[in-house]
Amino acid sequence: MTNGTVADKIIKLNEIFGETPSYLALERLFREMHEQRYAELKAGVINEARGIALIGASGSGKTTAVQELLRPFSASPALNREVLSFPVPSPASLKFVGQTGLRAIGYPLRQDRTSQIVWDMFRDHLRAHKTIFLHLDEAQDLSLNQTPRETQSVINTLKSLMQNQEWPVGLILSGMPALKDMLNHDPQLARRFSPIMFPSLNAMRDTDQVLSTVDHYADVAQITTASELFIDSFAARLIHAADGEYGLLIEYTIAAIGNNLRLGGGELGIVNFKNAFAQKTGCMDGMNPFVVDDFERIECRKLLGGGE
Repeated sequence: MTNGTVADKIIKLNEIFGETPSYLALERLFREMHEQRYAELKAGVINEARGIALIGASGSGKTTAVQELLRPFSASPALNREVLSFPVPSPASLKFVGQTGLRAIGYPLRQDRTSQIVWDMFRDHLRAHKTIFLHLDEAQDLSLNQTPRETQSVINTLKSLMQNQEWPVGLILSGMPALKDMLNHDPQLARRFSPIMFPSLNAMRDTDQVLSTVDHYADVAQITTASELFIDSFAARLIHAADGEYGLLIEYTIAAIGNNLRLGGGELGIVNFKNAFAQKTGCMDGMNPFVVDDFERIECRKLLGGGE
């Protein structure tokens, strides 16, 4: 199989989206909030907006889930952005976040302004563009390395968006577990949010889901799956290699299929996962969870297995 053909298949695999229980809960909650806001607009009623907090570790798949959720809004006309989405910039000062929001909505600042003026302008543009939801990715950075006073300013700004008397904006915040601490810093902010957790995979609970996921991706790639990939011990190894995160597990599965195709195809086997892990981390066989017996000792997030 040529590299071009393999690359095309990898693109197709990357387009697959698996609807996990966390995603289905997110989709249901967002739909309810979206329908409620439209009913209020139709009735001429202004109520404070609500928020959704997506919380999970790096590689859990939360960013991909939000992208899938907001896909229908990506083609909205420039003057009617129902949903505005952008990652929290670094450094995550309140002023810089506001400036980034203005650029995202299509109004880059030509000169310096105070933080207060920047956010006043941002709120005005959210109303002018009829934006009803604002999504901030990596939202835990809003309070990272901030003083208590700065953190409170961030919290007050978020609340002001949701409580605006002219045009309240619902918030979708996705981020690492530290996001929970930021929301809990202010009970008034916390009560306005509904949390959706993206939990880590567990070999005792999620084996069937993992094995069926691998088989589904192999089926889409039009290759068969070796019997050695239908046993619980393989699922445990793959979950550990992905550090328990669903998004990383998908990455390793696609990489293993790519390795299989580039070697000429045939059955997808554990050797392909071993090769995919070695390529990603640079580790030797003695630090590869698809090789060693005591695989749980390996720190799979670290390059070279954490060793020298």
